[in-house]
Amino acid sequence: MESELTAILFLAAYVAVAGGLVIRNIRRCRDGWGIWLLYVIERLYVALMFGWRANNGPSPFPAEGGGIVIANHRSPVDPMMTWMNHHLRPHSREIRVAAFLTAKEYCSIPGLKWLVRTMQTIPVERDGQDMGPTREAIRRLKAGRLVGIFPEGGLNFGTDLREANPGVAFLALKAKVLVYPVFIHGAPQEGKNLVAPFMKRCRVRVTYGEPIDLSEFHGRRTSPELLADVTNLLMSRLASLGGVGITPVMVDGETETDTSKRRNGRHAETRPEPAAS
Repeated sequence: MESELTAILFLAAYVAVAGGLVIRNIRRCRDGWGIWLLYVIERLYVALMFGWRANNGPSPFPAEGGGIVIANHRSPVDPMMTWMNHHLRPHSREIRVAAFLTAKEYCSIPGLKWLVRTMQTIPVERDGQDMGPTREAIRRLKAGRLVGIFPEGGLNFGTDLREANPGVAFLALKAKVLVYPVFIHGAPQEGKNLVAPFMKRCRVRVTYGEPIDLSEFHGRRTSPELLADVTNLLMSRLASLGGVGITPVMVDGETETDTSKRRNGRHAETRPEPAAS
């Protein structure tokens, strides 16, 4: 009888301690219990389904302050791959949301509205006519938040990186934040099927790049040439992590040789809309 009582007390103490740790972690999550719950589910699901590993962890994402996370885009699961285990960065174990710019039609799918709202997703029109998402992304970056972008826009089914949208350069220059490149290796693809990749077991690896400081470009007049230069710099750094090539952004009438030589532009200021994934 005493042994049974001891076992019950031990189990109760274990549950109390475990519950206390969970409550403490939830309270420490700056973005609320919903983000904490989604992150726990994601870590279990991604580890079991995709065997996720970082080639050169831990994650370099900052514990404080704004920053842009960029990644190649081959699969609908890519946002999960970039978010995985990011709390294990040096000197911090706090969960931070990386709010991804996402095509507006995906944000209105029935049953996903709570997920989209909780993940602080920024809906983007594919036609790029609405400047609202750009202003919202800049506001969040200046407020010390993380914003995630797939510069290639839609899914890339090739090997080399596709031509990127210069909107990523515009955001980084206007918000004056560091850019954190992440290359995703082996993410599952099933053509245009956006559901099947979530059910396909595979081995996914990510490679983190050093934060990219664009301070040398600050103070310059925003021009198509400047945005192209910065975009190509970002994409080159990202491509180097995966050992692939890029399709450079070129201004009308230029050749690749012109693009590689050009440094400063003199055209009127432009505000391209970041691509929607």
